[in-house]
Amino acid sequence: MTFSVHGLAVARGIAIGRAVLMASSRADVAHYFIEPAKIESEIERVRDGRNAVVDELHRLQHTISMMGPKEAPHELSALLDVHLMLLQDEELIGGVKHWISDRLYNAEWALTTQLDVLSRQFDDMEDDYLRGRKADLEQVADRILRYMKGVALPVAPPAASRRKTQQDLLLDDSIDVPLVMIAHDLSPADMLQFKQSVFAGFVTDVGGRNSHTAIVARSMDIPAVVGARSASQLVRQDDWVIIDGDAGVMIVDPSPIILAEYGFKQRQAELERGRLSRLRHTPALTLDGQKIELLANIELPEDAPGAMEAGAAGVGLFRSEFLFMGRRGHLPNEEEQFQAYKRAVEGMQGLPVTIRTVDVGADKPLDDTRRDEAHLNPALGLRAIRWSLADPAMFLTQLRAILRAAAHGKVNMLIPMLAHGSEIRHTLSLIDFARAELDNRGTPYGPVSLGAMIEIPAAALTVKIFLKYFDFLSIGTNDLIQYTLAIDRADESVAHLYDPLHPAVLRLVAETIAECDVQGKPVSVCGEMAGDTTLTRLLLGLGLRSFSMHPAQILAVKQEVLRSDASRLTPWAQAIMDSEDPAAALEA
Repeated sequence: MTFSVHGLAVARGIAIGRAVLMASSRADVAHYFIEPAKIESEIERVRDGRNAVVDELHRLQHTISMMGPKEAPHELSALLDVHLMLLQDEELIGGVKHWISDRLYNAEWALTTQLDVLSRQFDDMEDDYLRGRKADLEQVADRILRYMKGVALPVAPPAASRRKTQQDLLLDDSIDVPLVMIAHDLSPADMLQFKQSVFAGFVTDVGGRNSHTAIVARSMDIPAVVGARSASQLVRQDDWVIIDGDAGVMIVDPSPIILAEYGFKQRQAELERGRLSRLRHTPALTLDGQKIELLANIELPEDAPGAMEAGAAGVGLFRSEFLFMGRRGHLPNEEEQFQAYKRAVEGMQGLPVTIRTVDVGADKPLDDTRRDEAHLNPALGLRAIRWSLADPAMFLTQLRAILRAAAHGKVNMLIPMLAHGSEIRHTLSLIDFARAELDNRGTPYGPVSLGAMIEIPAAALTVKIFLKYFDFLSIGTNDLIQYTLAIDRADESVAHLYDPLHPAVLRLVAETIAECDVQGKPVSVCGEMAGDTTLTRLLLGLGLRSFSMHPAQILAVKQEVLRSDASRLTPWAQAIMDSEDPAAALEA
C-alpha cells in the first residue's frame, strides 16, 4: 500500500530506490546493576569503546585526505573533528564514570543515562544550530554502543536478495537498483562510509535544517529528508521508496504510475542541474546589464573550495562561531583562529572573505559551565556583539586573528547584532586596540573593511548612524524577521507566522538598501531570503545588488538574475511592498 511520510526538506532533488534500514544501537540497551568489584571493568569497557571509535574516525579522516572533494566533501572532515572533540570530552566520559561508580549502573545504561542528561541541556537551547548538536552527541554515543555490543554498520544488500515487483519493470534491472538509507539518524562518519556504496539519498527520523546531517547532505548534493519522525519504523527493509528532497516527502511502496511520474521529475531535475552547471563562469548580469554580486555563506574554512566550485564571487559570510562551539571552555586561541581564517582566505584564491565575529551567547553558550539560567528570554539577552564586548579578552583574541589573516588576502570584518551608537564606538575602539597590540608585538596584519549586520529593527531604523562608521552593511534577514515580528523561529507553535514577506520586513530591507545606495556604500543580504529563488526578482526590484547564500543555491539564483530586467522590477517591487498581502501579490 502506498503511503507518504512528511519531514523537512534539507537537500534538493529526487531519489528512487530500495530502502536499507539502519537501526539505532540504543534500541535495546540492557539495564542492570553491577557488583562493586566490576566498576573498573565496566569503565574500561566504555573506555575501550570510546578509543575504538576515535581510531575509526582517525582512519576515516585519513581516507578523506586521499579523496577528492566530490567523493568526500570538505564538510565531512570538519564534522568528524566535532565528533572527535565530543569523544574526548570529559563531561561525557566523566559522567559515565559517575553513573557506574556511584549508582552501579552497567556500562551501556551509564552511557545512555549520561546522554540523556546532556541531551536535556541541548534541548534547552533556543538556537537551531546548537540544538542540532544534540544529534552529534547521540551519534557519538551510538557508535560507542555499537562497539560495546558488537553491532556492525549496515551494508547494502546484494542485488540478488532484492525483491522484484512490477515497479522493477520501470527501471533498467541490468544494473544495480539504487539504494536509499532510512535511519533514526546518521553521523558524518556513517555518511562517509556509505559514500563507498550506492546510496542515492536518505531519510532520518530526527534532525533539523541546520543539523550536521543536513549540512553534509547539501554539500554532497544528495536528496534528503530529515525530521520524518517514525520513518525508520514504518519502512521495511527493501521497500521501494521515493525521496522528494524538494517537498520534504518520502513515498513508500509507490504505484507504477507514481513511480513513473517521479522518474520523469528526476530526469528533468538532472537535466536542469546540467543546464545550471553551465552558468558557473557566466557573469551575473541582468538583462539591462546590471552586475549582481553572488557570494557564499560558509561555516568552516574547508567550505571555501565548494564556494569556488559554485562560482561564488567571494565569501559574504564566514560564521566564525562554528570554530568556538562545543569546546567545553577550551576556546580556540589566536593562532588556531588565525590558521582557520587564513585557510579560508587562501582557499578563495584572492576573492574577498567576510568574517563575522563570533555570534554566541545566552541561548548559544560557548560552554555549559558558563550557561546563564537567569534570563527568561535568551534571544533578547547577552549574545553576539553584546557577549564579545562583555568579554574583551576573548574578543581581542579574535580581532587579532582576523587582522592577521588579512595580511594573506582581502578580508572584511562583520560585526553582528549592533543596535546602539555606544556599542559601535566601543567595538571600533577595541579593533584599534587590537591593531596596537599587534604593532607592539611586531606581528604583521592587513587592512580590513568594517561592516555591520542589520538584524535588529532599531539598527535598520537608524541606518544613517551605522553608515557614518562602517564601510558596508549586511542584512541578516533571519534575525531581522524574528525580531520585527516577535516570532521565535525555533518555536514550532508560531513558526507559521515567520514571514519574510511581511510588509514591515520588506520595508526595513528596502529602506536599508536605499540609504546605502544614497551614500554609495555596499549592502548585501546574507539570510535565507538571499538564496530563495522565489524572492530574487523582488530583492532586485528593491535595489539589492549583492546576495550571499549557501553555495548550492548560487547557480539557481544566478539563473533568475540572468532572466531579470532590474530596471523594470522597481515599480513592481514597490507595489508588492505596499500591498496588504505581499505573498499573494507576489504569486499573482
